[in-house]
Amino acid sequence: MGDKQRSDGLIGSVQRLLDLAEPVLRHPPGRIAELRERLAGPLRVAIAGKVKAGKSTLLNALVGEELAPTDAGECTRIVTWYRDGITYRATLEPHHGEARQVPFSRDGGAIAVDLGGVDADDVRRLVIEWPSSSLRQMTLIDTPGIASLSTDVSARTTAFLTPGEDQVTPADAVLYLMRHLHSSDINFLEAFHDEEFSQATPVNAVAVLSRADEVGVGRIDSMASAQRIAVRYRRDPKVRRLAQTVVPVAGLLAQSGTTLRESEYKALDAIASAPRGEAEALFLSADRFVQAATPIPLTAMERDRLLDRYGLFGVRLAVALIRQGAATTASELATQLARRSGLVELRDVLLSQFAQRRDVLKARSALLALEAVLHEWPVAAGEQLASELERITAAAHEFAEIRLLNALRAGGITARQAALAEMERLLGNEGSALHIRLGLTAEAGTSDLRRALQNAIGRWQRRAESPMSSREVADASRVVIRTCEGLLVSLG
Repeated sequence: MGDKQRSDGLIGSVQRLLDLAEPVLRHPPGRIAELRERLAGPLRVAIAGKVKAGKSTLLNALVGEELAPTDAGECTRIVTWYRDGITYRATLEPHHGEARQVPFSRDGGAIAVDLGGVDADDVRRLVIEWPSSSLRQMTLIDTPGIASLSTDVSARTTAFLTPGEDQVTPADAVLYLMRHLHSSDINFLEAFHDEEFSQATPVNAVAVLSRADEVGVGRIDSMASAQRIAVRYRRDPKVRRLAQTVVPVAGLLAQSGTTLRESEYKALDAIASAPRGEAEALFLSADRFVQAATPIPLTAMERDRLLDRYGLFGVRLAVALIRQGAATTASELATQLARRSGLVELRDVLLSQFAQRRDVLKARSALLALEAVLHEWPVAAGEQLASELERITAAAHEFAEIRLLNALRAGGITARQAALAEMERLLGNEGSALHIRLGLTAEAGTSDLRRALQNAIGRWQRRAESPMSSREVADASRVVIRTCEGLLVSLG
């Protein structure tokens, strides 16, 4: 059966389990309804990282609108959910008391929420509902910076993403932003990671090398330098164990590219149209770009605005693209900047990995949450429900695939490197499209795909049955065989 069919079956099993649990689980009130909503809703992706890592900027880029405030205001101290809605609405949910709608305004593009005198420490979360095709695909959760000077602010994010024993994080997946691979980054990812498959795993965690343009100090080739660093991090055993991949993103460029205005294009075009020497004189430093006298017809205020929106790297890159004729309109420039910022690559990862495993991740989250409720609120039918929950978890091949991927990335299986790489690819680590799993081109026909799958099944059956294979390799081979058999059935 195909991926969709398989995940529909898993979702259906979890829904039936919730049907059984609803009449007997009375506490906490509304929990089953919450689980149903989680199962039916879009994937929940949390964005985490240190203070000033660029979390809100990246969120805005992913949405394609400036919604999240990027300054150090009161609301940046609160876990804030951005989700698709039929209208524009902000809801404040306190730790104690009823949730209520609160007024908001757009301040310089970002949403400014009026907390009505409520202290940020007393707010459990803010929920921003905003009609958006991007948010229809996934709910994005902006979290306060970890390693903040305020331990309370850091604790909010840690408590949200690592809620402790017998608890499950409200996020299905996480983007973790880091400027460099620091010990505190590793420590956080290790806390978020759970070897027993109850919290984060490499399958649902992606590390983002944020503010990547700063790696090259704003040079035009900064992103190439950042790519090389990201590749090195991807190969680091510690990172492989904790995150699926590392993607470099110039967050400011991504946000500005996706929200580029016609007036900004005209200003950038004015710099590109000026004699090269005059433009290059401005690029010597940020201060010079804003304050230096120049015949280019832009005021210091206009240049300051460009610098604030794009950074020196972004302005330099935009000017180069316009000069080369690669961006003759605002729309073309926006497309080029988004691609060169790393945003397109990150979106590809989200759509090819998170979104395509969405139902599996959501089912897993719902089962974990139900398991926590059964543990905390014992009921007479608890054993029957726990037994059914365990049966679903053990029988779902999708979970076996994720457990195997985790083991592979953690270095828990010893085999030749080529065999390990093939296992990861067949399990969809590089993308779930059939030709990608099989290492073929996009032009491969059905007969080519069928032949490659049959060859893979035979190859892994020999490994599973070989007396030279260790037990761990034999067990892993059986998981791969079942995956390939399911893919073969999906071909018809």
